[in-house]
Amino acid sequence: MKRFLLLLVSLFPLVSVRAQDPTQPSWLSDAVFYQIYPSSFQDSDGNGIGDLPGISSRLDYIKSIGVTAIWLNPIYVSGWTDGGYDIIDFYKVDPRFGTNTDLVTLVNEAHARGLKVVMDLVAGHSSDQNEWFLQSREAENLRYSDYYIWPSFKPEEPAAQPGGAQDYAALMNSNAALIRKFVATDAPRGPYYVKNFFDTQPALNFGFAHPDPAHPWEQAVDAPGPMAMRRELKNIMAFWMDKGVDGFRVDMAASLVKNDFDKSATIKLWKEDFVPWFDEMYPEGILIAEWFNPSQSLEAGFDLDFFCHDGQYNYSTLFFNVNRRNGGHSDCYFDVEGKGELKTWYDLYKFQYDSSRGKGYVSMPSGNHDFTRLSAGTRTSEDQLKVAMTFFLTMPGVPFLFYGDEIGLTQVNGLPSVEGAGARTGTRIPMLWDASANAGFSTAPTEKLYIPQDPDPARRTVEKQEADRNSLLNYVRGLIQLRAAHPALGNDGDWTLVSGLGQPYPMVYERVRGGETCRIVINPTAKTVSASLPAYGGAAPEIIGGFYKNATVKSSGGLDKFTVSPVSAVIYKY
Repeated sequence: MKRFLLLLVSLFPLVSVRAQDPTQPSWLSDAVFYQIYPSSFQDSDGNGIGDLPGISSRLDYIKSIGVTAIWLNPIYVSGWTDGGYDIIDFYKVDPRFGTNTDLVTLVNEAHARGLKVVMDLVAGHSSDQNEWFLQSREAENLRYSDYYIWPSFKPEEPAAQPGGAQDYAALMNSNAALIRKFVATDAPRGPYYVKNFFDTQPALNFGFAHPDPAHPWEQAVDAPGPMAMRRELKNIMAFWMDKGVDGFRVDMAASLVKNDFDKSATIKLWKEDFVPWFDEMYPEGILIAEWFNPSQSLEAGFDLDFFCHDGQYNYSTLFFNVNRRNGGHSDCYFDVEGKGELKTWYDLYKFQYDSSRGKGYVSMPSGNHDFTRLSAGTRTSEDQLKVAMTFFLTMPGVPFLFYGDEIGLTQVNGLPSVEGAGARTGTRIPMLWDASANAGFSTAPTEKLYIPQDPDPARRTVEKQEADRNSLLNYVRGLIQLRAAHPALGNDGDWTLVSGLGQPYPMVYERVRGGETCRIVINPTAKTVSASLPAYGGAAPEIIGGFYKNATVKSSGGLDKFTVSPVSAVIYKY
């Protein structure tokens, strides 16, 4: 018996809601983001690389998904040693994407369709080819001399602390980590500079939380150099906001102040300077943190932060089913084998969710440019992807869809590294549009595409998905409509896990808002599963959406027993 899709959009009037924090723009309450890696979305000039006019040409499609906002990965002039995150000119669009005027056109066209546009703001570093760095490396007392950090010697690295493994979220979080960021150089200025990530990305100087008098390069956060850097960052934000963009996703937002062990100085920098200034100047603008610790970033004043792939606060135990470096299989919750567990994710997520109440949003994206796609390894069937998408689009916070996830664009492993992407290259593959050459992405010769496309002859395209009413694309559209129609399922609805951690399958959670209650039952496994929960009371629940073959609720002895067929997701309304 073929599985079927059921999505019913309620006809009752929408309940007016506001963002969690009353000072936030109200449009965040209904926001659904679509992340675009510009080089991979649509090529308009036939050079094998996506660009801004290409994105503009696809705005009607983007709007049709049901999203309300677009986040663009960096489009600035770059050295392309880290996928655009090594910026040479913060005030100019890279020629590969077009011109500043092309961006303004994109923003205006998006706004005409009711779509917001958010840019990537790389606040913590530049390219080593940036004119600021080129001047800074020459001498002290020039205009940009103190935009960077120039150690005169390399201190001895402290002994590693027990359990003190360094990761992305802990970047610059200890003296040992900082010393590992010293880059040897032959610059006239000094023998070392401090980087933020790759050697080609020298860290911008926002000062040190606890300057060591024995280290003359460690300037205080309110020293002239760091204060000048603050003004420059505000100038960058104002330049693009004044051209009509709607805010920024701030790359490595926690990395600004160095030797800031508990991030208190970085939190203070954002909370007492950047955020108040931004909110006063652009009250409808938003700031999204790439901090990966909402309990800190929302305290710093950001509107939302991600709970996804890096650091301690991640969802790797839910979705990481393949090692992108060697292709090996890993057990995770969203896998048909059913060997996953929920406690690791739940403990971390519950902490972040509770800490965010009244402050902002904890958002779990379907994917992004830095980690393996949702469709990867053994999780590539539309059935499995529909179940996962049900989870993403019925959880609280602001949803983020990574381009192509709505059609099941599949991870391609084993590709050569392109522009510093390393194993991330297979995540950033070009979009698949139709049956024409290069799937409609580019008119360039196939060998000229900057990253190869998915070579599978049965690969999913937008054209195929549009023609199938039961496709993943149309399912995602239905879920977004359902989310908009039911306040309990929206960004601001309360969330509680009601199933037990000892029996992880199925996962059952409850969403509540405005007198409406929904329960969502998730079963990614190849087995029929059941969960008995305290009865909700009142009338039997109504199925308003989901993807399943069989789903039942039986009440007995004060318990409601939910049973769902393999690879299923069911949305109930009480």
